[in-house]
Amino acid sequence: MRSRDIVVFLGPSVDRATAEGVLSADYRPPARRGDVFRAAEEGARIIGIIDGVFFQDSAVGHKEVLAVLEMGVFVVGASSMGALRAAELEPFGMEGVGEIYRLYRDGVIISDDEVALIFDPISYRPLSEPLVNIRDNVRAARKGGYIRDEAAASILAAASSLYFPQRSYDRILEAAEELDEADEEGFRRFLAEEMRDLKRRDALLALARIKEMAGDMDRIKEKAGDIR
Repeated sequence: MRSRDIVVFLGPSVDRATAEGVLSADYRPPARRGDVFRAAEEGARIIGIIDGVFFQDSAVGHKEVLAVLEMGVFVVGASSMGALRAAELEPFGMEGVGEIYRLYRDGVIISDDEVALIFDPISYRPLSEPLVNIRDNVRAARKGGYIRDEAAASILAAASSLYFPQRSYDRILEAAEELDEADEEGFRRFLAEEMRDLKRRDALLALARIKEMAGDMDRIKEKAGDIR
């Protein structure tokens, strides 16, 4: 399958150079309303939705994705907007990949706010921390013994109280109530030593899955050609 047959909407979840090392594709900026349908009309056979706009512009609509699926295009979602839409549209044929998709699908998280962040419009470098990543890191820090259960609850409450563009670990720790010095130091040590990026991990899983799908389609075409 040619790289132009695969369109992936990508932004802050993973950098372009790393993505290209996993999958050869036509990489486009975070998807806005109409972008996915346009890619299908241009001939894409597999579309990956990883990043998309939320509040700054019109988001990818459900009907748009449904129309693309009806055109016979495979649509894969993960990490951010893609995970949210995949959880909603899985019964209609959209494929979801990764932990964030599963959290949305199972109703563990429900709000767009969980994956929302702000980013540099040129480099796509994240400028805030998505709540879903914060939850994952707090959970891992607690499990690893860096912080107590009470501190974990306080950090998550502080993160949830902040508007998504304001979420950084420094601001969260400043806003956390009744967080003692040992827990703050423990959490900062965890971030320095073991900080995780769930959105990035899921994005890479999605790219690997799309590569697998593309290889399967090529093999199917080759087999059909041998039969003929």
